[in-house]
Amino acid sequence: MTERSNEKAALLNKVVEHIDITSFDARPIIDSMGKMSFTSRDLARATGIFNEMLADKDCSVILTIAGSTSAGGCMQLYADLVKYNMVDAVVATGASIVDMDFFEALGFRHYQAEGEVDDRKLRDLYIDRIYDTYIDEEELQHCDHTIKEIADGLEKRPYSSREFIREMGRWLTTNAKKQGSLIQTAYENDVPIFCPAFTDSSAGFGLVLHQVENPGNHMTLDSIADFRELTEIKIAAGQTGLLMIGGGVPKNFTQDTVVCAEILGKEVDMHKYAIQITVADVRDGACSSSTLKEACSWGKVDIVKEQMVYAEAGSVLPLLASDAYHRGLWKDREPRRFAKLFDK
Repeated sequence: MTERSNEKAALLNKVVEHIDITSFDARPIIDSMGKMSFTSRDLARATGIFNEMLADKDCSVILTIAGSTSAGGCMQLYADLVKYNMVDAVVATGASIVDMDFFEALGFRHYQAEGEVDDRKLRDLYIDRIYDTYIDEEELQHCDHTIKEIADGLEKRPYSSREFIREMGRWLTTNAKKQGSLIQTAYENDVPIFCPAFTDSSAGFGLVLHQVENPGNHMTLDSIADFRELTEIKIAAGQTGLLMIGGGVPKNFTQDTVVCAEILGKEVDMHKYAIQITVADVRDGACSSSTLKEACSWGKVDIVKEQMVYAEAGSVLPLLASDAYHRGLWKDREPRRFAKLFDK
């Protein structure tokens, strides 16, 4: 090995292990937090609301994911929410789905960074950094090219991100190096995944290459179809609850389905339940898209069963999810299988 490869290997030597919500029972912790104050009590109330969603037989649950929690250790958690029928649709950033989940399904890993390293040195070594987490850029480019290969094999027409991600799931059923990814689990359980800004990820690089190599004869992404399809899910679902990790495009896109349905002449209820776990602030007028109470003024979210939890999601989401898993209300839920709405 060269000196450069030795140095790179030394930095990429401690993998991020993804938390297993089935391996510990958070119910006693959440129960105790409910008797405390500040963020602890907020989290306990949010967990209670999530369990109410699961107990409500008329409620479909939509999970939104923004940020880097998948790379940081929550990847298995998200797949388990789908596997154990606690989530009926997913709206996420492209990075969460491609750069993190699909990336690891290809057999690659994320790594813990230890100590201070000059980011210019990381660039020289082709190591990308997310705060204290490393990704091998050479492996990430392999992910880009795999996306391109999947696109090359598809009929040349417009696709919603849901359609394309479903093709990724289909591809993983025979090609995955790591089983149990969110994409593959969602495919196998007919849970649709949407990425409204899909090309803002490794998918974007692969799809640009696909388009350049196939001028005038390539598949494309239809973001309007994304909005229409998720709105169709909202119309079909009726009553809905939101579990929102971070904010941004996934959060706003999902909340907007209520307004879009109204524009289409369909009368639907506001999202009945809503939880947001975020470190964003309201002082810039946003909170990474509106606060839940503010969203009520737009006709998006009811405020009877809503809870903001101001915390780094990786530190509190495992407690919420473990509590819900062990209370077992998901066992009596009817799978929605919303992906079947779009079967031709």
